[in-house]
Amino acid sequence: MGGRTKSWLRLSSVLLLSFSIVLAGCNSGGGNSNGAASPEKKDAVQQPAGTDNTKVEPFEISVFIGEAGQQPTPDNKIYKKIKDELGATFNFEFLAGDINQKLGVMIAGSDYPDMMTGNTKLTAAGAYIPLEDLIEEHAPNLKKHYEDYWNMMKDPNDGHIYILPNYGVFNGKLSSTWYSGPAFWIQKAVLAEFGYPKVKTLDEYFDLIGKYKEKYPTIDGSPTIGFEILNHDWRNWGLFNAPQHLIGHPNDGGVVVKDGKAEVFANKDYAKTYYQKLNEANAQGLVDKETFVQNFDQYLAKLSSGTVLGMFDQHWNFQSAEDSLITQGKDERTYVGVPLVYDESITDHYRDRAPLNLNNGFGISVNAKDPEKILKLLDALITEDWQKTLSWGIEGEDYIVNEQGRFMKNQEQRDAFTDGTWKLANKADAYFKFAPKIEGSFSDGNATDAAAQPEEYKAGLKEYDKKFLEAYGFDSYVDFFSEPPENEVAYPAWTIDLVEGSEAR
Repeated sequence: MGGRTKSWLRLSSVLLLSFSIVLAGCNSGGGNSNGAASPEKKDAVQQPAGTDNTKVEPFEISVFIGEAGQQPTPDNKIYKKIKDELGATFNFEFLAGDINQKLGVMIAGSDYPDMMTGNTKLTAAGAYIPLEDLIEEHAPNLKKHYEDYWNMMKDPNDGHIYILPNYGVFNGKLSSTWYSGPAFWIQKAVLAEFGYPKVKTLDEYFDLIGKYKEKYPTIDGSPTIGFEILNHDWRNWGLFNAPQHLIGHPNDGGVVVKDGKAEVFANKDYAKTYYQKLNEANAQGLVDKETFVQNFDQYLAKLSSGTVLGMFDQHWNFQSAEDSLITQGKDERTYVGVPLVYDESITDHYRDRAPLNLNNGFGISVNAKDPEKILKLLDALITEDWQKTLSWGIEGEDYIVNEQGRFMKNQEQRDAFTDGTWKLANKADAYFKFAPKIEGSFSDGNATDAAAQPEEYKAGLKEYDKKFLEAYGFDSYVDFFSEPPENEVAYPAWTIDLVEGSEAR
């Protein structure tokens, strides 16, 4: 991008396009450890049928993942364990290119694999089979898992269940030591440089970034990028969603909900204020010149280089880049989320009480030859033993159990857990990210996520982070945010699948 006029024209064009966006899908994997609710512990799920010593028949499941990703290694130990014990082999296809173009081709040719991640276009095209009767008959563990959310999962157009939500079903005690949601993110090095200030407003944020970039025009020999914006494909919230948070509203996607009514905010004055600020920052040379032409992989590569000082994003979306920085030993270049508002009279509302992640997860396609077998596999993998394997790994290799029965990791195991290459051989993330999962805690009291295990979180903090948090008087990075209030009935609005032919659609 060039100067002020050209930048504003581009931003204005994007703004006009956003008028048509009423509900922007803004969460894929996130919301898993950021709430403060404490639901009652569910009854233990049943043990899956067919997991005794009887011989398992091998079968293959083709899977389409609606986002970019990397293939697991052929000798991945978790997928091998699934194959050995349950007979299943996954054949993953990850999105390459534009999602709408890919879906258009799939729908036109009815070319569907056995399982696909959720997408309302695929649902409208009749690409998924209804699951409620199959679950009732063949998947008692999944039925128990979703029983409190059964009606919420039904498609508003015909009342069927097509997608098994991947996040938002909680069990037992919740812990919030890690925040996965939206925020303005800033490098820890920037805050440390200026004495660990508490940044509350948009003006303060860009002022710090500007001063740091002026003082350090390069980082590790590469030009310093003040502010990065992700606006690629369906990941457009980096440009569109910030205004709602700046006025103290939670993440409802492309709308702000007031008194039960949703209003598009892209044409409101409070959105204009934000884009004017971006235009000003661009004129000062703070915004990346490639921000409107880069793709997601290029965005992650820049974050992984340690040269980007700040951005608006959701933590789960760039976690792999942060893992890379940690692996490189660049702890000071990792990020802390700050819940910015326009002025200090506004209470921030970035954190939420994690809702059910509707329309995200796996569905079984109409082309699947044996949907019952697939569903039985998913039913087995939702049991506690398998959930522990999918989240923590293999006991003795990936974590240890101390005398108190608490799951912990040694430093070598912690370091491996943030290594992307190690994960491809030792984690089943391609499946688990979109699969049904237990969140909160297991029946033995251990957290379902190592990042949410309080003693493991504290033991795993790097010395840099211990010093950083101590400077602020915080126990974890979640403490930068205000406690979330109870969710509104329709929250989050972006998950609502509007009825075909309705006035809202």
